[in-house]
Amino acid sequence: MGNSTTKDRSIPQTVQPTKEWSQLATFAAGCFWSVELVYQRKDGVLQTQVGYAGGNKENPSYEEVCSGSTGHAEAVRLEYDPTAISYQDLLKIFWNKHNPTQGNRQGNDVGTQYRSVIFYHNDEQKTLAEQSRAERQKSYDTLITTQIAPAGVWYPAESYHQGYLEKGGQCAAKGCDDAILCYGY
Repeated sequence: MGNSTTKDRSIPQTVQPTKEWSQLATFAAGCFWSVELVYQRKDGVLQTQVGYAGGNKENPSYEEVCSGSTGHAEAVRLEYDPTAISYQDLLKIFWNKHNPTQGNRQGNDVGTQYRSVIFYHNDEQKTLAEQSRAERQKSYDTLITTQIAPAGVWYPAESYHQGYLEKGGQCAAKGCDDAILCYGY
């Protein structure tokens, strides 16, 4: 038996659509733990996975991503049922989850790994992302810094990061609207 405080550094399989009709979406909006939890709670989201996207280092570790040297953002990839939740609704959740004007940070988390990015998986998602960013910009006096980029290669984060806040006791049940606490606040 291993030490209960030992982190599981194994890498899970990459999230792929499990149904013919399901689709993928990928978002970066700061620390991936809370972003994952907000999507886990939504009806129509079939599965989530935290990981790294948008950088140039193959198979990066969390420590490498946090160093800022990989170019990757902490992100959440999710599989969803487009008949139960639309991509537009996923975008609304994304915009409401974070401050898209903060550049390479979210709150006290500072670094390029915390930047805001919508990683699109097809041309329709790209168009919808661009439209939603333009519409959301009308709500801000400050320029939105959210990038819109192709999904590209996905690197799942180590297993101990998957469902991290749920493992810590926070509710991930569909429809739950409890406050999401990250770092104890």
